Amino acid sequence: MNAFAPALRAATALATCDQPDIDALREAVRAALPEIAKRAPVAEQNRQVPPGNVALLREAGFLRLVQPRAFGGLEADFDVLVGLTMEGAAACASTGWVCGLAAAHQWLVANFPEEAQHDVWGENPDALVCGSYAPAGKAVAVDGGWRITGRWSFASGCDITQWAACGTLLPASADGQPPIAALMLVPRGDWKIDDTWNVVGLAGTGSKTLEITDVFVPAHRVLTFRDTCAGTSPGAALYDNPLYSAPMLSTIASCLACTAVGAAQGALDAYLAATSRRVTRGAVAGGNAKMAEFPTIQLRVAEAAASVDAARTILLRDLRTVIETVHRGELISQEQRITSRRGQAFAVSLALRAAEALNASTGGQGLDLANPVQRAWRDVNAVGRHISMNWDAVGTMYGQLALGLEPRGQY
Repeated sequence: MNAFAPALRAATALATCDQPDIDALREAVRAALPEIAKRAPVAEQNRQVPPGNVALLREAGFLRLVQPRAFGGLEADFDVLVGLTMEGAAACASTGWVCGLAAAHQWLVANFPEEAQHDVWGENPDALVCGSYAPAGKAVAVDGGWRITGRWSFASGCDITQWAACGTLLPASADGQPPIAALMLVPRGDWKIDDTWNVVGLAGTGSKTLEITDVFVPAHRVLTFRDTCAGTSPGAALYDNPLYSAPMLSTIASCLACTAVGAAQGALDAYLAATSRRVTRGAVAGGNAKMAEFPTIQLRVAEAAASVDAARTILLRDLRTVIETVHRGELISQEQRITSRRGQAFAVSLALRAAEALNASTGGQGLDLANPVQRAWRDVNAVGRHISMNWDAVGTMYGQLALGLEPRGQY
């Protein structure tokens, strides 16, 4: 008998008694966005998300959106999280990236075996998890689990989290099974932060490097990529909600992509606010001419707005397809997973197009590091550098599938 089952059922019953509705949560998050936007320069200067931003989103309920009800979460569909992360990223891309991932990682923890979930949330249901997925660590099998050593880079939000999900390659087994990529949950006391994050985009994410030296990880804190990418994780079998049967790269990767889309929307909002009242001062265009009356400016606005709209539509449409499939009790097919990855990467490419169109037409004022259009442009470009969002890598994977070849890549 599962030792945690009675406690889990009791916690679920309690948690479902008084759940705030999603519309109220949306309004609470939106009420916090003006303050988060004001702190965007501070996030960039300090190279980490201000604790006040995390507190505002925690109070609004954002960080519990896809956490299991058994631990006080809301079990909302992933498109709710992605939509609100976009809005947050429009105010501050670094905050959207870090807090969107922190919220999404509550879903990831729910993919682990039940005992691991109690390790993370049993004493602190507000505990957050950062992650570095690349299998950078060395794992050695020992009695009851593994001992791991390594350095994990790009651990976004590690300054504000209590746990880390570290990618590790489990060695080949004695019976000839090949090495397996897996995530391991490690508490904060078992890792150190090496401040390696000095960058031009998404500077406020604090995506520093974690160092772990010969730390024991019990077997129940291990989740294979194979299971979570296929929607067949231990958590998928544990919970009735099909939310936890969705593939990781169709869900969490959408939280990365939507940051670029949100940042591009923020750039458009800032551009419209500044340009609608701006007049020229240079001799070439003539003095005191209204920028809003230039056809080229009008075209840049149209291009950016259309690109953001298309990116948002593609991203949410593909995510909704995944959600509806798992709600029907079906596993997501290889074609659906790769199509989802295509939409994520293409949405980012559209966000890049929007940000470039706007930033290129800001003139000399756009050189100022404090200019929100220029900051968004740098942030969107940073998202585009992420290997999971690289259009060349993801696009060719979809092309391989469409042309009848074996797809090579992450899906």
